[in-house]
Amino acid sequence: MMARVLPSRIVLATNNAGKLAEVRAMLGAIGVEVVPVGEIVSAWSVEETGDTFEANAILKARDLAGRAGAPVLADDSGLEVAALGGRPGVRSARYAGEVATDAENVALLLREMAAVPDEERAAAFRCAMALVWPDGDLVTVSGTCPGMISTVPRGTGGFGYDPVFLDPETHQTFAELSAEAKNARSHRRRALDALVAELAGAPVSAASGRSAT
Repeated sequence: MMARVLPSRIVLATNNAGKLAEVRAMLGAIGVEVVPVGEIVSAWSVEETGDTFEANAILKARDLAGRAGAPVLADDSGLEVAALGGRPGVRSARYAGEVATDAENVALLLREMAAVPDEERAAAFRCAMALVWPDGDLVTVSGTCPGMISTVPRGTGGFGYDPVFLDPETHQTFAELSAEAKNARSHRRRALDALVAELAGAPVSAASGRSAT
């Protein structure tokens, strides 16, 4: 792969408004314009057939890069719960069904965790990101955020499993944290930090990983 730098303008391969807002806030702070997919391709979607977060991120980024003619950033992320053998994992957004709502996914998770004691409720949010240029060059990075699963939903912010994901530092759920506080510590922040470091040649923190092909 030829040497690359972080593009000043990136198309984000997601229809999730929450992810768009988070990535825009994080990359906008360093001068990167994040363009919603809807401004480039109407009604864009792609079937997520990968069995890992990274595979799905690459699949989405490559599909959209071929249509957009611009650098495309895609992420695939989800929740892994130790007591459930890593579920919901790559099916986090579809855990309770293909068209499940966030509330339905959270409700199913809490039912499955009902008998799990507090000390065994460890979990982690994981995020894989793929940045693809129109010529096919690819950089992948990842970020992990450890936490615990609460027994009841708390807070009104965020999206997805945020109301039941307890941050070990603040003892609040991600839905109780301000957007700024969540963005400072989330798995998506750690993945983006890894991406910026990868393209700047700087070291990556132990909480993040990176690879390039």
